Amino acid sequence: MANTRSAIKRMRQNPKRRLRNRYFSSRARGYVRDAREALDDGDVDQARQATQTAIRALDKAAEKGVLHKNNAARRKSRLMKQLNALGK
Repeated sequence: MANTRSAIKRMRQNPKRRLRNRYFSSRARGYVRDAREALDDGDVDQARQATQTAIRALDKAAEKGVLHKNNAARRKSRLMKQLNALGK
């Protein structure tokens, strides 16, 4: 059990933050999955749309501090690399 006032406050904050983090991370993960499926299907327009949505979700997660900015950048780079290879 927490002893200090700040630790008690942290115990109140943690569940809220965990839910928020889980929301943004699972949302980004789902959009990335959709983008990868669209890239595998080979439809360029659908893949482009799904990739843009995934990039938006990754940026949002990085902005909120759920993902590290370099982690989000790496994932976005890999998606764009696949999209560009599909376009050629």
